[in-house]
Amino acid sequence: MTPHASLDLVRDHTVLSVVVGSRAYGLATEDSDVDRRGVFAAPAPLYWRFAKPPTHLDGPLPEQFSWEFERFCELALAANPTVLECLWSPLVERVTHVGEELLAVREAFLSRHAHRTFIRYADAQFRKSQADLRNVGRPRWKHVMHLLRLLECGAHLVKHGVPLVDVSARRDRLLAVRRGEVGWDEIEAWRSAVTADMDEALDRSPLPADPDRGRVEDLLVSVRRRSVDQ
Repeated sequence: MTPHASLDLVRDHTVLSVVVGSRAYGLATEDSDVDRRGVFAAPAPLYWRFAKPPTHLDGPLPEQFSWEFERFCELALAANPTVLECLWSPLVERVTHVGEELLAVREAFLSRHAHRTFIRYADAQFRKSQADLRNVGRPRWKHVMHLLRLLECGAHLVKHGVPLVDVSARRDRLLAVRRGEVGWDEIEAWRSAVTADMDEALDRSPLPADPDRGRVEDLLVSVRRRSVDQ
């Protein structure tokens, strides 16, 4: 499949497109980009060829990234934080009937696996920030801000059973981190407190132990079948 034909998939077959990043989080500043994430459903007959449709694509707009429907579902079932937030973004730019069906089953993707994926991702990225602190004297403060935001969102998900996207209630403190105004000891204490809160909440979390893969797979099969009929 040529690059041009691949981008046609985004243009012609996007079922859901949302704004994520600082604008969805309530952390936007004057220089914030518009970060777009989307889901496209490649027609099933394209999978009958040797050259399969891509699982993800950049563009065509700047700061735009899209997943193919099946890949998006796989990542969401694995509690990928970046993917889950797309299903709860308050800024929906485009949604088709299939996109509405996807949003209608979004709770099926949720499970206690989120506890592990959110903490593991944050821990790995914090280690990189600590290395930057040792090697160059400072981390990337914007990145640190978003790691703390991610942990706050993960804790909310484990405690309440629903992802938190808009963190504007914590805007001032998070933006102070971004500006480098919060000491590293305070950041580590913040991180430890939120992680401990998430650990403590796990046993009584309203989230199920596992996602509802069957419900999601039924939707995937239905979408594929309908694309053949069309």
